[in-house]
Amino acid sequence: MRKFLLLLTFFLASSLAWAQRTLPPDAKRAEIGAQQMLPTVMLNKDVRRLAPGGIIFDTANRRITHGQLLPGSEVIYELDRNGEILRIVILTPEEQARFDRAKK
Repeated sequence: MRKFLLLLTFFLASSLAWAQRTLPPDAKRAEIGAQQMLPTVMLNKDVRRLAPGGIIFDTANRRITHGQLLPGSEVIYELDRNGEILRIVILTPEEQARFDRAKK
């Protein structure tokens, strides 16, 4: 029984490690500009407001704070119905290449 549980744990952990994160298909791509005061974020030289409850994800799909956004990072973002940023996802180099291929 112990061996079975250990094997099950191993397979579960390995499958999670290989899982790709799901990126929203209707998201817009941008580059993070200069650091701004909360709740604003600069995207492609355009300052936008982060929505209340807006979430920022890093390349490892962890939630990060507004202050951890590095200028020059390639991101995708979604807007809510008020035009405020609902979600920002920092792209990995592989995801950037995938978005570039999809554009062509």
